[in-house]
Amino acid sequence: MSASVSRRAVLGAGLAAVPVLSSRSPQPMEAGAYISFSRTTGAFPLVGAPVVVDPDDHPGVVRVAGDLRADIERVTGVRPGGGLAREVVLVGTIGRSALIDGLVAAGKLDVSGIRGSWETSLQTVVERPLPGVDRAFVVAGSDPRGTIFGAYDVSYGIGVSPWHWWDDVPPTRRDEIWVLPGRYSQGTPAVKYRGFFINDENPALGTWAPAYFGPGKAPGYPGGFTADFYARVFEVLLRLKGNYLWPAVWGRAFAEDDPENHRRASEYGIVMGTSHEAPMMRGIEEWNRHAVAAVRDSSGAIVTPGHDPYGGTGEWSYRLNSRAIQAYWRAGVQRMVDQGFEGVVTLGMRGNGDTSLPDGDGIELMQEIIAAQRQIIEEVTDRPAAETRQVWTLYKEVQRYWDRGLRAPEDVTVVLTDDNWGNVRKHPDPAEPGRVGGYGLYYHFDYVGAGRNYKWVDTANLRNVWEQLHTAHAYGNRELWVANVGDLKGNELPTEFFLNYAWNPEDWDLGRLGEWERRYARQNFGAGQADEIASVLAAYGQLQARRKPELLNRRITLVDGQVVYDDQQTPFAFGHRELERVTEEWRELGRRAERIGRRLPGGGVRDAWFELVGYAVAATANLYELRSAEFTNLLYAAQGRAATNSLADAAEAALARDFALADRFNSAVAGGKWAGFQTQPHIDYGDVERYGPNAGWQQPERDNVALPDVLFPAVRRVGVGEG
Repeated sequence: MSASVSRRAVLGAGLAAVPVLSSRSPQPMEAGAYISFSRTTGAFPLVGAPVVVDPDDHPGVVRVAGDLRADIERVTGVRPGGGLAREVVLVGTIGRSALIDGLVAAGKLDVSGIRGSWETSLQTVVERPLPGVDRAFVVAGSDPRGTIFGAYDVSYGIGVSPWHWWDDVPPTRRDEIWVLPGRYSQGTPAVKYRGFFINDENPALGTWAPAYFGPGKAPGYPGGFTADFYARVFEVLLRLKGNYLWPAVWGRAFAEDDPENHRRASEYGIVMGTSHEAPMMRGIEEWNRHAVAAVRDSSGAIVTPGHDPYGGTGEWSYRLNSRAIQAYWRAGVQRMVDQGFEGVVTLGMRGNGDTSLPDGDGIELMQEIIAAQRQIIEEVTDRPAAETRQVWTLYKEVQRYWDRGLRAPEDVTVVLTDDNWGNVRKHPDPAEPGRVGGYGLYYHFDYVGAGRNYKWVDTANLRNVWEQLHTAHAYGNRELWVANVGDLKGNELPTEFFLNYAWNPEDWDLGRLGEWERRYARQNFGAGQADEIASVLAAYGQLQARRKPELLNRRITLVDGQVVYDDQQTPFAFGHRELERVTEEWRELGRRAERIGRRLPGGGVRDAWFELVGYAVAATANLYELRSAEFTNLLYAAQGRAATNSLADAAEAALARDFALADRFNSAVAGGKWAGFQTQPHIDYGDVERYGPNAGWQQPERDNVALPDVLFPAVRRVGVGEG
């Protein structure tokens, strides 16, 4: 047969009935735990077995069967076929696959433990499933995503990292792969919708993605992200057992940048949402590209007319331009209905540019906005609003509405948030009645805004992340979790942990975090140094949690409007040798990571190491070296010490190493695949004199190829004999 088995062929196979399997539920297991690399009694040989799928199953299931074939080839060097043989792998969805439904009808496959569940899979070996087939390893899903997650669980078990493409992780080569006898499942996810937000994507991702995948397809907006880019995002999201995405928003519009974007999401089985500032399935950039706001004087009279495509004034103001804004929102919901993609609709309204509303924060106005949005949903879908999944995100100032008593309709999921620094601001109140729509969580591994951006490297401490997620789940927050992951690449470890925890919090109690880090190390770098790598990961998270790299700068104050640098005040006290001790801790961690890197096999494993761990450790340790030398240099210069000049040399050498590490990432790793990715400024935040009034929190708007004395206040030198 061909790579896919036809429905007619399966239905006509004349399956003979056999005794029904036990109706017990499949045994919940850790990812891939039913895979063995040595033969045992009754095990199923995966190498050489064709992977067969019903072509009439969900497109995402047909596609993932192809990924499973490719993953088996990555590990074994042998690519499975797609036709029937004596032993086969059958992949399919209950109710959508004639392969699976035929086995169930014939009594050969018991799916009672998963049927009707949300995103649940079963892995089991079936004897004599089809004429001419002795055995089949069956991956069956309760729904299409259940099947997809089940297939990717097999990929994980045979050693393919979820980050195989994003971080060039090669699997360990295996000659044999066996599936253990039994019934296995990863269970049903604890959090229903689980995903991430691609955000703050300039300059790194915004530089790299259009160059690698080609420019955006919206006329005049070449920086847009295409369907080919998002296909890679969707794949890793599904490999991590996530199902939900907020797409990039910095000058980007998901629906316009490539007309294929929404269709591609549907093909993969991804649920699309929009961020807290983008209501009604519209990205705010869709408004900004086509609207010019009217200019008004102090009395509110229009001085300069504006316009938008809906006949309004172009103003992002519900009070002043409600009719046009409602039409804009209506078009967003209509697009979701017309294109048939699975979406979660954001309610409410925030100011343009991630700010509070220009119309004030009156409760009555927000009630009016939400009521109008719900009416639009009902009119466009021709169904009660409660039948369309909706969220209201209490981000920043929006939480004030809730605190002052405003409640969304009960079917709306209320998304609570952290404080932008990884500490959840509010949990569901046990004293309040339960909500049909439940609660969600918006959490940050990347942030742009006051008091300071952090977007260069991963700075999450898993112990703190665990504590926050554990508390949220314990309070009943279980409907929708989304993490801001910035460029995604660079935040792989916390992203994977976030989605693992959302799937099954009971798998990962506090005492097992070290085990999680060892598993992460084994999956990406092999078992040989997993313990030492896990130790480095834990130490790295602890050190980064003390102070994010963007906070390493001298203390700056304004005196009579003039910038004053206090050369004796740094983020660390010079007393008690704090600066020296912290720098030495980073220096030692850098040495440990370097030793690990040298012991790893050459080629792809070392590239993956540099991308996932090595760069972040080495570059952060070097940044501490740079700042320690710089800060001490400035202090010594003021004191006239002779050692000033050697410290100036050390600071400038460290800056050169910073450039060299970024250049290695951009030019040497994976054959230059990531050219332009390490372009995020991370030195000299807070310099109001150089970078303007937003410099207290905004990144320096400089490339890392600028002159050293542009990137940080020039070190100082003293003449011979002055010390």
